[in-house]
Amino acid sequence: MVTRAVKNWQGEEVGEATLELKVAKEENASHIVHRAVVRQLANARQGTASTKTRAEVRGGGRKPWRQKGTGRARAGSIRSPLWRGGGVIFGPKPRDYSQKMNRKERRLALRTALMSRGEDLIVVEDFAEQISRPKTKELISAFQRWGIEENEKVLLVVGEKNENVYLSGRNIKKLRMILATNLNVYDLLNADKIIATHSAIAKIEEVYGED
Repeated sequence: MVTRAVKNWQGEEVGEATLELKVAKEENASHIVHRAVVRQLANARQGTASTKTRAEVRGGGRKPWRQKGTGRARAGSIRSPLWRGGGVIFGPKPRDYSQKMNRKERRLALRTALMSRGEDLIVVEDFAEQISRPKTKELISAFQRWGIEENEKVLLVVGEKNENVYLSGRNIKKLRMILATNLNVYDLLNADKIIATHSAIAKIEEVYGED
Protein backbone atom coordinates (compact mmCIF):
# COMPACT_ATOMS: atom_id res chain seq x y z
CA MET A 1 0.00 0.00 0.00
CA VAL A 2 1.20 3.50 -0.86
CA THR A 3 0.17 6.43 1.36
CA ARG A 4 0.86 9.97 0.14
CA ALA A 5 -0.03 13.44 1.37
CA VAL A 6 -2.55 15.32 -0.75
CA LYS A 7 -1.47 18.84 -1.75
CA ASN A 8 -3.74 21.69 -2.77
CA TRP A 9 -3.16 24.28 -5.51
CA GLN A 10 -0.98 26.35 -3.17
CA GLY A 11 1.23 23.35 -2.32
CA GLU A 12 -0.10 22.87 1.22
CA GLU A 13 -0.82 19.41 2.59
CA VAL A 14 -4.56 19.03 3.14
CA GLY A 15 -4.98 15.29 3.69
CA GLU A 16 -3.84 11.81 2.80
CA ALA A 17 -4.50 9.44 -0.08
CA THR A 18 -3.85 5.72 -0.18
CA LEU A 19 -3.39 3.46 -3.17
CA GLU A 20 -3.51 -0.29 -2.74
CA LEU A 21 -3.16 -2.54 -5.77
CA LYS A 22 -2.22 -6.17 -6.21
CA VAL A 23 1.36 -6.50 -7.51
CA ALA A 24 3.54 -9.30 -8.84
CA LYS A 25 5.67 -11.41 -6.51
CA GLU A 26 9.09 -9.92 -5.83
CA GLU A 27 10.96 -12.65 -7.69
CA ASN A 28 8.84 -12.19 -10.84
CA ALA A 29 8.20 -8.43 -10.73
CA SER A 30 11.16 -7.18 -12.78
CA HIS A 31 10.65 -9.89 -15.42
CA ILE A 32 6.95 -9.20 -16.01
CA VAL A 33 7.45 -5.40 -16.06
CA HIS A 34 10.34 -5.79 -18.52
CA ARG A 35 8.18 -7.94 -20.81
CA ALA A 36 5.42 -5.33 -20.73
CA VAL A 37 7.84 -2.51 -21.66
CA VAL A 38 9.40 -4.52 -24.50
CA ARG A 39 5.92 -5.39 -25.81
CA GLN A 40 4.77 -1.76 -25.70
CA LEU A 41 7.84 -0.46 -27.54
CA ALA A 42 7.71 -3.29 -30.09
CA ASN A 43 4.01 -2.67 -30.79
CA ALA A 44 4.75 1.01 -31.41
CA ARG A 45 7.07 0.15 -34.31
CA GLN A 46 5.56 0.67 -37.76
CA GLY A 47 7.59 -2.03 -39.43
CA THR A 48 7.43 -0.25 -42.81
CA ALA A 49 11.20 -0.09 -43.54
CA SER A 50 11.83 -1.62 -46.96
CA THR A 51 14.66 -2.03 -49.47
CA LYS A 52 14.79 -3.57 -52.96
CA THR A 53 16.69 -6.72 -53.76
CA ARG A 54 18.57 -7.09 -57.06
CA ALA A 55 15.45 -8.73 -58.49
CA GLU A 56 13.30 -5.68 -57.68
CA VAL A 57 15.59 -2.85 -58.82
CA ARG A 58 14.66 -1.49 -62.26
CA GLY A 59 17.01 -2.43 -65.09
CA GLY A 60 20.04 -4.70 -65.15
CA GLY A 61 18.62 -7.32 -67.46
CA ARG A 62 21.45 -7.20 -70.00
CA LYS A 63 24.94 -8.47 -69.26
CA PRO A 64 27.11 -5.30 -69.20
CA TRP A 65 30.03 -6.85 -71.11
CA ARG A 66 31.12 -10.24 -72.34
CA GLN A 67 32.35 -12.81 -69.88
CA LYS A 68 35.96 -13.12 -71.06
CA GLY A 69 38.61 -11.11 -72.84
CA THR A 70 37.97 -7.61 -71.53
CA GLY A 71 40.36 -7.74 -68.58
CA ARG A 72 37.59 -6.59 -66.27
CA ALA A 73 35.90 -8.63 -63.56
CA ARG A 74 33.04 -10.74 -64.83
CA ALA A 75 29.62 -9.12 -64.32
CA GLY A 76 26.12 -10.32 -65.09
CA SER A 77 24.06 -7.27 -64.16
CA ILE A 78 24.53 -3.59 -63.42
CA ARG A 79 22.04 -4.05 -60.54
CA SER A 80 24.30 -6.42 -58.57
CA PRO A 81 24.49 -5.52 -54.86
CA LEU A 82 28.21 -4.86 -55.45
CA TRP A 83 27.40 -2.01 -57.84
CA ARG A 84 26.31 1.53 -57.07
CA GLY A 85 22.55 1.67 -57.70
CA GLY A 86 22.24 -2.07 -57.29
CA GLY A 87 20.03 -4.09 -54.97
CA VAL A 88 20.49 -4.47 -51.21
CA ILE A 89 21.66 -7.70 -49.61
CA PHE A 90 19.56 -8.80 -46.62
CA GLY A 91 17.97 -5.36 -46.30
CA PRO A 92 14.84 -4.71 -44.21
CA LYS A 93 11.42 -5.71 -45.48
CA PRO A 94 8.01 -4.75 -44.06
CA ARG A 95 7.22 -6.90 -41.05
CA ASP A 96 5.01 -7.03 -37.98
CA TYR A 97 6.93 -6.43 -34.75
CA SER A 98 3.92 -6.76 -32.44
CA GLN A 99 4.10 -9.07 -29.45
CA LYS A 100 1.32 -10.68 -27.46
CA MET A 101 0.86 -10.63 -23.71
CA ASN A 102 -2.11 -11.88 -21.72
CA ARG A 103 -4.47 -9.22 -20.40
CA LYS A 104 -3.99 -10.33 -16.78
CA GLU A 105 -0.22 -10.14 -17.19
CA ARG A 106 -0.43 -6.66 -18.73
CA ARG A 107 -2.58 -5.35 -15.89
CA LEU A 108 -0.35 -6.99 -13.28
CA ALA A 109 2.73 -5.39 -14.86
CA LEU A 110 1.00 -1.99 -14.89
CA ARG A 111 0.00 -2.23 -11.22
CA THR A 112 3.49 -3.40 -10.26
CA ALA A 113 5.13 -0.52 -12.15
CA LEU A 114 2.80 2.04 -10.58
CA MET A 115 3.26 0.79 -7.02
CA SER A 116 7.04 0.69 -7.49
CA ARG A 117 6.95 4.47 -8.13
CA GLY A 118 5.26 5.23 -4.81
CA GLU A 119 8.14 7.44 -3.60
CA ASP A 120 7.90 9.59 -6.73
CA LEU A 121 4.11 9.93 -6.64
CA ILE A 122 2.64 13.36 -5.84
CA VAL A 123 -1.11 13.46 -5.16
CA VAL A 124 -2.88 16.80 -5.62
CA GLU A 125 -6.43 18.04 -5.36
CA ASP A 126 -8.32 18.40 -8.63
CA PHE A 127 -7.23 21.78 -9.94
CA ALA A 128 -9.16 22.18 -13.20
CA GLU A 129 -11.28 25.02 -11.74
CA GLN A 130 -8.09 26.87 -10.75
CA ILE A 131 -7.20 27.33 -14.42
CA SER A 132 -10.01 29.46 -15.85
CA ARG A 133 -8.17 29.93 -19.15
CA PRO A 134 -5.11 28.29 -20.74
CA LYS A 135 -2.02 29.61 -18.94
CA THR A 136 1.20 27.61 -19.08
CA LYS A 137 2.94 29.85 -16.52
CA GLU A 138 0.31 29.06 -13.86
CA LEU A 139 0.75 25.31 -14.31
CA ILE A 140 4.56 25.59 -14.13
CA SER A 141 4.25 27.63 -10.92
CA ALA A 142 1.99 24.95 -9.44
CA PHE A 143 4.54 22.26 -10.30
CA GLN A 144 7.20 24.22 -8.42
CA ARG A 145 4.92 24.51 -5.37
CA TRP A 146 4.37 20.74 -5.51
CA GLY A 147 8.12 20.09 -5.45
CA ILE A 148 8.90 19.50 -9.12
CA GLU A 149 12.35 20.61 -10.22
CA GLU A 150 12.90 22.37 -13.54
CA ASN A 151 14.54 19.56 -15.55
CA GLU A 152 12.47 16.64 -14.25
CA LYS A 153 10.28 14.60 -16.57
CA VAL A 154 6.72 14.70 -15.26
CA LEU A 155 3.76 12.44 -15.91
CA LEU A 156 0.47 14.17 -15.07
CA VAL A 157 -2.40 11.72 -14.50
CA VAL A 158 -5.90 13.20 -14.44
CA GLY A 159 -9.30 11.63 -13.89
CA GLU A 160 -10.94 13.30 -16.89
CA LYS A 161 -9.78 15.58 -19.67
CA ASN A 162 -10.04 19.33 -19.19
CA GLU A 163 -9.35 21.56 -22.16
CA ASN A 164 -7.77 24.40 -20.18
CA VAL A 165 -5.41 22.04 -18.34
CA TYR A 166 -4.47 20.34 -21.60
CA LEU A 167 -3.79 23.63 -23.41
CA SER A 168 -1.81 24.95 -20.44
CA GLY A 169 0.44 21.90 -20.33
CA ARG A 170 0.97 20.95 -23.96
CA ASN A 171 3.90 23.37 -24.42
CA ILE A 172 5.78 22.22 -21.31
CA LYS A 173 8.76 20.35 -22.73
CA LYS A 174 9.13 17.48 -20.24
CA LEU A 175 5.47 17.05 -19.32
CA ARG A 176 3.27 14.19 -20.51
CA MET A 177 -0.43 14.26 -19.68
CA ILE A 178 -2.53 11.13 -19.59
CA LEU A 179 -5.93 9.93 -18.38
CA ALA A 180 -6.06 7.49 -15.48
CA THR A 181 -7.78 4.98 -17.76
CA ASN A 182 -4.91 5.16 -20.29
CA LEU A 183 -1.98 4.37 -18.01
CA ASN A 184 0.91 2.44 -19.53
CA VAL A 185 4.07 0.88 -18.14
CA TYR A 186 6.57 2.86 -20.24
CA ASP A 187 5.27 6.29 -19.22
CA LEU A 188 5.15 5.28 -15.55
CA LEU A 189 8.78 4.16 -15.59
CA ASN A 190 10.08 6.92 -17.86
CA ALA A 191 8.93 9.84 -15.71
CA ASP A 192 11.03 11.29 -12.89
CA LYS A 193 7.90 12.34 -10.97
CA ILE A 194 4.25 11.32 -11.28
CA ILE A 195 1.53 13.81 -10.38
CA ALA A 196 -1.93 12.32 -9.93
CA THR A 197 -5.10 14.18 -9.05
CA HIS A 198 -7.32 12.86 -6.26
CA SER A 199 -9.96 11.82 -8.80
CA ALA A 200 -7.31 10.02 -10.85
CA ILE A 201 -6.28 7.93 -7.82
CA ALA A 202 -9.94 6.98 -7.29
CA LYS A 203 -10.29 6.08 -10.99
CA ILE A 204 -7.10 3.96 -10.90
CA GLU A 205 -8.40 1.97 -7.93
CA GLU A 206 -11.76 1.54 -9.65
CA VAL A 207 -10.30 0.37 -12.99
CA TYR A 208 -7.24 -1.58 -11.89
CA GLY A 209 -8.20 -2.57 -8.34
CA GLU A 210 -10.06 -5.77 -9.22
CA ASP A 211 -8.59 -8.56 -11.30
